[in-house]
Amino acid sequence: MPDKTTAQILKVGQSVIVRTVTHHYTGRIVSVDERWLNLAEAAWIADSGRWAHALKTGELSEVEPFPDQVLVALGSDVDVSPWNHPLPRDVK
Repeated sequence: MPDKTTAQILKVGQSVIVRTVTHHYTGRIVSVDERWLNLAEAAWIADSGRWAHALKTGELSEVEPFPDQVLVALGSDVDVSPWNHPLPRDVK
């Protein structure tokens, strides 16, 4: 299991936007363990546009939705932020 801090921040059912060392993702947390963050309704965000604007408004420049779930390696995460907007499901 993840440590208490990770478990408290990454709650099942929460919508998040994740920045890794190479990619950005949005999704709803299905599960989390010591290695993987499992996201449903997930999308690869090819271009977020201005980061602060994306977080504030939910507007993203380029979106590539996954048809199903995706696993994101926790070791590659730079940050995970709450996503307080509808999850993007359309290609943009």
